[in-house]
Amino acid sequence: MNPYKCWAAIGLLGLMPVIAAAKPIAFAKGTTVMVEYGAGTMKEAQVFYAPRYWYSLGGGWLELQSEDGAKLRHITYLRGNLLAKRWNLPGAQANVFMWGGLGQATGNDFAGSALSRNIGLQADYETRRVYSSFRSDLQESDAFSHRIDTVQLGWAPYAHDYDTLATWFVVQGRHYTGDLFEGTETALLVRLFKGGTWVEFGATTDGKLQAMAMFNF
Repeated sequence: MNPYKCWAAIGLLGLMPVIAAAKPIAFAKGTTVMVEYGAGTMKEAQVFYAPRYWYSLGGGWLELQSEDGAKLRHITYLRGNLLAKRWNLPGAQANVFMWGGLGQATGNDFAGSALSRNIGLQADYETRRVYSSFRSDLQESDAFSHRIDTVQLGWAPYAHDYDTLATWFVVQGRHYTGDLFEGTETALLVRLFKGGTWVEFGATTDGKLQAMAMFNF
């Protein structure tokens, strides 16, 4: 085997614990299932299949609720995800993802259903001990416009392998814009994952539960 290819393969194997992080594309011919819950704010479920390592296709369901509970929106959508750029660095990996799709939205403050549009991006940088990411997700239609911007900073008390349990402590900041919720919330989370299974849970500084689970297979 070419020595360069050999070392590249070893490097990628070493990064497998990093590659297991939450992304809209896991690996070629892989399926990603994700559910997320934010008490009093949002619920979301997604399923994506990646024919190749650089793109995936699928859909999701999203529920958004206003802070006072008076307004409720449901959005069902189809979406494509693209790995726009990846950097495989010594002991680290960085990625930029983009996505877009169309869906149907209903709400208790407008009649019938509306065609909705979804666009977003995610940029992340990871080592086996440090994690950082920025994500922006926009859902809009002629009846509404909502954007959720999320920043996460994480630290692992020990380096892990792909087949061992990883533990991370994560600080999350999330900013909402739109007519349902205006403002920023901060959450403290514990993240656990092993292989293709990922669980994240915690609470905001206001005591609201935050949880997410992801399965790659």
